Amino acid sequence: MDHLLLIRYGEIGLKGKNRHLFEEQLMRNIRAALGDALPGRVQRAYGRIFVELGDSAHTRAALERLQKVFGIVAVSPALRVPLTVEAVEEGAVELVRRLGPAGARTFRVQARRPNKAFPLTSQEINERIGALLLRTYPQLKVDLHQPELVVSIEVREQGAYLYSEQTPGPGGLPVGVSSHALLLLSGGIDSPVAGWMAMKRGIRLDAIHFHSPPFTSERALDKVKDLTGVLASWGGPIRLHVVRFTEIQKELRRQAPAELMITLMRRFMLRIAVAVAQDVGALALVTGESVGQVASQTLENMSVINAVTSMPILRPLVGFDKQEIVERAQAIGTYSISIRPYEDCCTIFVPAHPATRPQLAEVEAAEAALDVAGLVREALASIETTTLAEAPAGAG
Repeated sequence: MDHLLLIRYGEIGLKGKNRHLFEEQLMRNIRAALGDALPGRVQRAYGRIFVELGDSAHTRAALERLQKVFGIVAVSPALRVPLTVEAVEEGAVELVRRLGPAGARTFRVQARRPNKAFPLTSQEINERIGALLLRTYPQLKVDLHQPELVVSIEVREQGAYLYSEQTPGPGGLPVGVSSHALLLLSGGIDSPVAGWMAMKRGIRLDAIHFHSPPFTSERALDKVKDLTGVLASWGGPIRLHVVRFTEIQKELRRQAPAELMITLMRRFMLRIAVAVAQDVGALALVTGESVGQVASQTLENMSVINAVTSMPILRPLVGFDKQEIVERAQAIGTYSISIRPYEDCCTIFVPAHPATRPQLAEVEAAEAALDVAGLVREALASIETTTLAEAPAGAG
């Protein structure tokens, strides 16, 4: 018997003639997630991907890593046996023994037979293996509707696969199949969740962060690096581009109307982000905006801010409320980092009464008093880039 992991995927199976491209990217991402520390041969069969572990010693560690690979719907530790009825019977008895049948009182067998050359039909496999397990484990009873234990059997060309446990994956598409975008990453709750959701749609990310020393501390920057590391643990290494934003904010504070401060600041951020995106080959920007959540996220403000670029801006959280975003942040491991009490540049110099319905003409008039191009060039020249592959120990 061979020990392996059986990996199921979802919407990849609907991709028609391009399906193999999605499967190949998923296999690359699986290999990268397992790394050198978890040796395993990754193979593909129609509708399934298998990781051959050699023995069961690495199963739990591999499952933990594969739970964070986008494109995977579920992973099951499985046994592979030869294509004989006797081998399938032996495998079923062994599988239930390892699961510990004393903890389960009811079961059913669920067989699939893509390999029609096997001498038994799916229903015959169900009946034969079910009868064998009843004889071998008298404490078990059959329940076809709500069993405590499901013995799944898949008869394929390469062998018969037996499994019961299922560990859910994040679903979605493999990172890398949907090109490349730049995430505007603050230290708050929303933008890391937006980045996670973009990766779930197969988008590879760079991230950009606007840092304003001495108004924002090094601890605030460390928080952003830790958030980047958490995202990287889901989607692979991420380059973080840190922009020194101090001079722009100081200039806006000196010359801009207070009520337009946030709108003008966001327009500068987009100009800089677009330049970085073009430099790294990203085709879109990703933000954590949700309609109506704060003053800069009214449709009127978004329209005025967007006017500085024609680059697509993806807003995965546009219809989420705050509680939904918080729950997702908790689930993916970013929430405890985001709530560290260190301010980012978006939370300083916030006016008491920011404009919620600014007019483009008045915003452009305010910018006419500024050296917009010079300030953008200076900010771009200040960028420092680091690559983060995973969250530091204890980052959460």
